[in-house]
Amino acid sequence: MKVTIVGAGNVGATCADVISYRGIASEVVLLDIKEGFAEGKAMDISQCATTTGFNTRVSGSTNDYSKTAGSDVVVITSGIPRKPGMTREELIGINAGIVKTVADNVLAHSPNAIIVVVSNPMDTMTYLTLKATGLPKNRIIGMGGALDSSRFKYYLSKALNKPSNDVDGMVIGGHGDTTMIPLTRLASYCGTPVSTYLTQEEMDKVAADTMVGGATLTGLLGTSAWYAPGASVAYLVDSILNDQRKMIPCSVFLEGEYGQEDICMGVPCIIGKNGIEAIVDVKLNDTEKAAFAKSADAVRAMNADLKSVLA
Repeated sequence: MKVTIVGAGNVGATCADVISYRGIASEVVLLDIKEGFAEGKAMDISQCATTTGFNTRVSGSTNDYSKTAGSDVVVITSGIPRKPGMTREELIGINAGIVKTVADNVLAHSPNAIIVVVSNPMDTMTYLTLKATGLPKNRIIGMGGALDSSRFKYYLSKALNKPSNDVDGMVIGGHGDTTMIPLTRLASYCGTPVSTYLTQEEMDKVAADTMVGGATLTGLLGTSAWYAPGASVAYLVDSILNDQRKMIPCSVFLEGEYGQEDICMGVPCIIGKNGIEAIVDVKLNDTEKAAFAKSADAVRAMNADLKSVLA
């Protein structure tokens, strides 16, 4: 199985590294527009093969999409971060142009690929990719929910003082500091509600910490995080390539699900060999429904800035 990762920066390279040493795919291609950058990252990863014991073939390419031919999954991480003085509309316009061009190029060589979108603003870029390519919605997946949920479980484990792998929880809604919805009501520790162990105040703090989880890391690191985002992409790719049918919150095109139409947002999905195998209908309470509707309004406001790109 072959995976292409477009964008060999920290997130893309970490994703390639995790896919390789876990043996998720037989071949990984890193592609970047910066001369020699993807080749260097691929060489560095490949030189870990004998010490970490993997057999995945990893190669790099400077903007030569022919090297990506026959990919089963294509991950798009390319785009620029928002810079001081840059408006949201400017960021969306620039990244939309990049993502649309990338999608067109990879599909020219891998027409049957499933596309995983990581570029920000992620829900809007997922929507753009779906509309620009005309692919069925099961083949366009926004990654954000997997990352947000991993951060949610991290903060839950810290509050509980229990191992992260014994904690379960998910985040739905938009992939943003003010739009994501950590479902504390449904979170559990070894099958029991976390409310058994945490006060409402403690659960509210976990939710608040989760929502600013990315910004917290940016403040500490001086740049966006990459280990957890890269690993979250690899986790999603693993479920696709190995048809694991895991339930993972992903940004997907909604057609009436959760009361929303013509929008890509994070909801729990079954992820398998066809990409989105099913959207899971989790029964939300009135407060959660209201939060989801508010999140959808914010995502739609960003989507409005795509009109010129999609025209």
